[in-house]
Amino acid sequence: MQPDETRQATGLVPWNSDDQLEVLVFDLGGQSFALEAVLVREILDTMPETRVPGAPALVGHVINFRGRIIPLADLHLAFGMPVSAATKDSRIVVIELDLDGEPTIIGLRTDKVHEVATFAAATSEDAPVVGLRWKREHVRSLVRHGNDDIVVLPDLGAIFQSITRGDAVAASIH
Repeated sequence: MQPDETRQATGLVPWNSDDQLEVLVFDLGGQSFALEAVLVREILDTMPETRVPGAPALVGHVINFRGRIIPLADLHLAFGMPVSAATKDSRIVVIELDLDGEPTIIGLRTDKVHEVATFAAATSEDAPVVGLRWKREHVRSLVRHGNDDIVVLPDLGAIFQSITRGDAVAASIH
């Protein structure tokens, strides 16, 4: 397996040939997170949500996005954070993610969207084995950014694959 294949297979960060990655930085529960900018389709103000009875808590609601009904995910739950009420800064980040070989549109609740930034691989480290309050498999990397801020690069594929495989992520979240 080539190094690039290893990165993809293990859910690690897809740094470009210059060892950089363009990301969208946002807040969840007082922590900075980032996801690849190429995944982002749109950033929306909060909007009406419809609860889906029986759906996993992580994707327990849907929204109407440009005439399409899409799942709305709350990553607070995936990271064991309390779900907070929407504020004037809350946004929905609509992404397109490849799940089981199928492009899937998903809305992500965020507490606040900050900026598009470029991270360097040299400022990135693997999640520590101990001392992390989240499931380690949900974190691809931690990146130093700005004035000593630590930004979490979540492994969205791992988070959502657990639902598509029928695992009980939602059960572990309740």
